[in-house]
Amino acid sequence: MPTDTSKPMKLERYNSYIRKVHSTKLLNASSKFLFRVTLLIALVLILFFTINYPPLSDNTHSAPHHHHRHSFLSTSLFSGSSLVGGAAWEKQVRHSSTPRRVNGFSVLVTGAAGFIGSHCSLALKKRGDGVLGLDNFNDYYDPSLKRARQNLLSKRQIFIVEGDLNDGPLLTKLFDVVPFTHVLHLAAQAGVRYAMQNPQSYVKSNIAGFVNLLEVAKAVNPQPAIVWASSSSVYGLNTENPFSEHDRTDRPASLYAATKKAGEEIAHTYNHIYGLSLTGLRFFTVYGPWGRPDMAYFFFTKDILQGKPIDIYRTQDQKAVARDFTYIDDVVKGCLGALDTAEKSTGSGGKKKGPAQLRVYNLGNTSPVPVGRLVSILEGLLNTKAKKHVITLPRNGDVPYTHANVTLAYKDFGYKPTTDLAAGLRKFVKWYVSYFGIESKRSKETQHFDESS
Repeated sequence: MPTDTSKPMKLERYNSYIRKVHSTKLLNASSKFLFRVTLLIALVLILFFTINYPPLSDNTHSAPHHHHRHSFLSTSLFSGSSLVGGAAWEKQVRHSSTPRRVNGFSVLVTGAAGFIGSHCSLALKKRGDGVLGLDNFNDYYDPSLKRARQNLLSKRQIFIVEGDLNDGPLLTKLFDVVPFTHVLHLAAQAGVRYAMQNPQSYVKSNIAGFVNLLEVAKAVNPQPAIVWASSSSVYGLNTENPFSEHDRTDRPASLYAATKKAGEEIAHTYNHIYGLSLTGLRFFTVYGPWGRPDMAYFFFTKDILQGKPIDIYRTQDQKAVARDFTYIDDVVKGCLGALDTAEKSTGSGGKKKGPAQLRVYNLGNTSPVPVGRLVSILEGLLNTKAKKHVITLPRNGDVPYTHANVTLAYKDFGYKPTTDLAAGLRKFVKWYVSYFGIESKRSKETQHFDESS
């Protein structure tokens, strides 16, 4: 009788069917998993590029950005190539902050990649103090200039932590690693006119950032002495001449000035309640090598060389606008003098133990110069005639003149400016043509002309 093979064949077909079903289910499950993983990665990449690379404006000649772009890879998570809080990072922080002279200071310089901050950092390091920088490298003006200053400081063994004043945990970490004796607080949102376009940036940096720094400083033990940047802009609509620390400062002409005046009142509060030693410095139109591109002397130089017209303002009653231009080296001496004479804070762990020092000083040149005279000096140094466009000063926060009385700073720490505008601008122009390669470009143009003629 023949063997019945139908049952095994049916069983084999059934098992094959089951295997196909399981295989299909596994394939579907794998596809769904891969799809979800791919979608998640795509969302992460979209978020990354949205944060770090916002849409470009079609208007390449627009004013400075209304936002300050910060990569989340370069704020409180990373500084350079070292993880914040890691052993290598802490070693850099400590090394940079350690003084090399007997009784030297350990100074935290905020805004260290800025104009005044970089110069002060170099001067402190040169005399043997420990210096640690903090800067967020915002794009109010070209960050490449700040990076170049950072490189300059790095060559002098000065480390700049990349982070923001409003990053409380980062500031706390820095004070945990280093018992700073002093803070030179120069970080701020600068510029008078830009405040009309982006007011929130001034509130965030000049008020909230300052308060955050003071909150951290008040709680540490020992508390540091703090010297910080106010501004001559606080004098606002003051008509007394020259400007004295005793004059009224309750009529600001710009939001920038108002935030600096607010800073002075906030400093008084933290001094009164927590015993922090605080010294405010009112800078008067600081200029010089490695300066800020948004300042008149800087963009006048650029526009004169490029053959572009420059605006020269006159007051509403058609008088010359004048500024007390102060050379960077003189300002640095003033900053170091303020640090050297700053008394220790009297608080401990957020509690005041006794009265603490509270001061404010003008740091100016005491010799106001009409803006037209500034342009004439630049014309001579650049050997190029400027295309001048004389217009009435708009009501955008700029004041018609500034003039510093520096008697108090001279009495307390020997502040005495020695650089006149012509000498200071000569040093600036020398740096400018070197930094931007102006001379080499002219040489190439001359060589090309000789070869083609």
